[in-house]
Amino acid sequence: MEEELKCPVCGSLFREPIILPCSHNVCLPCARTIAVQTPDGEQHLPQPLLHPRGSGLPAGAAAAPPPDHDAAAGPACSGGGGSTAGGLGGGAGGGGDHADKLSLYSETDSGYGSYTPSLKSPNGVRVLPMVPAPPGSSAAAARGAACSSLSSSSSSITCPQCHRSASLDHRGLRGFQRNRLLEAIVQRYQLGRGAVQGASAAPAVAICQLCDRTPPEPAATLCEQCDVLYCAACQLKCHPSRGPFAKHRLVQPPPPPAPAEATSVSPGAAQGAPSGGGGCKSPGGAGAGAAGGVAARKFPTCPEHEMENYSMYCVSCRTPVCYLCLEEGRHGKHEVKPLGAMWKQHKAQLSQALNGVSDKAKEAKEFLVQLKNILQQIQENGLDYEACLVAQCDALVDALTRQKAKLLTKVTKEREHKLKMVWDQINHCTLKLRQSTGLMEYCLEVIKENDPAGFLQGHVPGSEWAELSSRRSRAEVYVGKETLCTIDGLHFNSTYNARVKAFNSSGVGPYSKTVVLQTSDVAWFTFDPNSGHRDIILSNDNQTATCSSYDDRVVLGTAAFSKGVHYWELHVDRYDNHPDPAFGVARASVVKDMMLGKDDKAWAMYVDNNRSWFMHCNSHTNRTEGGVCKGATVGVLLDLNKHTLTFFINGQQQGPTAFSHVDGVFMPALSLNRNVQVTLHTGLEVPTNLGQPKLSVN
Repeated sequence: MEEELKCPVCGSLFREPIILPCSHNVCLPCARTIAVQTPDGEQHLPQPLLHPRGSGLPAGAAAAPPPDHDAAAGPACSGGGGSTAGGLGGGAGGGGDHADKLSLYSETDSGYGSYTPSLKSPNGVRVLPMVPAPPGSSAAAARGAACSSLSSSSSSITCPQCHRSASLDHRGLRGFQRNRLLEAIVQRYQLGRGAVQGASAAPAVAICQLCDRTPPEPAATLCEQCDVLYCAACQLKCHPSRGPFAKHRLVQPPPPPAPAEATSVSPGAAQGAPSGGGGCKSPGGAGAGAAGGVAARKFPTCPEHEMENYSMYCVSCRTPVCYLCLEEGRHGKHEVKPLGAMWKQHKAQLSQALNGVSDKAKEAKEFLVQLKNILQQIQENGLDYEACLVAQCDALVDALTRQKAKLLTKVTKEREHKLKMVWDQINHCTLKLRQSTGLMEYCLEVIKENDPAGFLQGHVPGSEWAELSSRRSRAEVYVGKETLCTIDGLHFNSTYNARVKAFNSSGVGPYSKTVVLQTSDVAWFTFDPNSGHRDIILSNDNQTATCSSYDDRVVLGTAAFSKGVHYWELHVDRYDNHPDPAFGVARASVVKDMMLGKDDKAWAMYVDNNRSWFMHCNSHTNRTEGGVCKGATVGVLLDLNKHTLTFFINGQQQGPTAFSHVDGVFMPALSLNRNVQVTLHTGLEVPTNLGQPKLSVN
């Protein structure tokens, strides 16, 4: 429980504890020692608080202890000690006061350096020594002056446990609440501990200050330079007698104080706290007590003359000497100066060096801030550049993907176009080859005719060779038990005179008598699956057509017309999303992957649900109101006698005569996409309002 009742600064039991904003507790006197003031505030401190350290003080000041300590750290120095103190402080005059102020300012204006006269509490928190009270003033007046100085300046206090800082208002440290409950607990604990110690008091023993054992081992040696007590094990481990420690002087630890003397020492002095103003202080800065509960140390003495104190400073050897060293020793002919003057000179030099280090610390702090800003800027810029790079790469990948798709589409279309052109040429050449072959066979048969009348009857004039070459004239004869055969390529509503002969494995028989062949009055045909585009889908014995593509595709009929009057109809079975089917006639070499009528090989009417247009060579003419829908019927009238082409919708003529001067060989044609399905009706009579003369072909 004792550890929880100790102040984290001085290591002693709490005295007048106050509660910091972080909920930790600290003694009020210790809070004054760790409160930090700005340099501007320090320049306005009261003159008594800026009294030079080490200067001679009146007897009244030495007799009045500081209000934050229960008792003085030790008795006032007398004899030689007093003269030494006077030589160190009073002999300095105004120069010492200026050096002390310079040291105080240089240590506090950077925020990095530590105060030169500061000591360390048992737990490592750096504190400032208590400022002596001005002559003739009471403890309350000194405490009020300290509080007023803290409240009038810009001050802050840092918690020694969590290291959180808090600014002081105009009330100073009195603005924090006092922990009365903790103070009462400490008082009751002290009363209980005093009763136990009075019942069984054991002699105090100096213990090792670096030992990690519990309890610590008794101290075996004391280093005068380090001012630390060591046990035998810690001395071998932490302070070996070699290297930089070879010149340190190790002495026996001081004996423990008598019981009566120990009770007269305050808890602050027992823990090694600096005295208020009456304690002796050597130039080295050692305090009145070396360790908890030990007597005051003697002043450093000359190693060659142990009974003599240092009084002068050898400039050549840069070491303090006694008067016997000057008279009898090796320093007799060296340059020497007063010890107090050299102390002030070195202190002033150290203060100047500390100012330089403080300036460098400020510059380093500013440079660190700049580096941190640069680091943050680098991180932000890196993230921005990374995001920009990712966005640009993504955009580039998207652009490449789109361009790839475009190029692939273009290559696909170009490939299909080339394939279509080659297939069209193949179909065209095949058709011409079939026509030429039929014509050659017909000529051979005519040449074989020996009868003059028969030859002249079968001879075709020169004007009709072109028409004969444009139709398939090769007869396909059925071989078998039946005696029926079919001849393709004949004109409708025409009469043919022919002779036939039979053949078998034995040879060829003679010609028969003349046979008269009468063709049908009207044309019967279907859609041609061989000449249509491969996206065209035919059904119902090639009489119903639709398409698998959203683009317009062309399909032709199986019949070709060069003479006569012909009429056929197309019934719309399905009509979705208002497409534009086209109806008309075309040459065998028409382009089949676009709408009918966009090239010079087709004559067509394309129609939607509201109106229609005539189109040839991609030229649109004669817009006419009235469209088609599901269930509508489109009629096509091709009059090769008058060389005209007319269209009908639901029995009514659609506009004027669509095209005139139509001459040559034509095939029924249709273009549609997947939104349309039509059925072809052939073998129909020509409308009665138009006359149709009968054509005879010999």
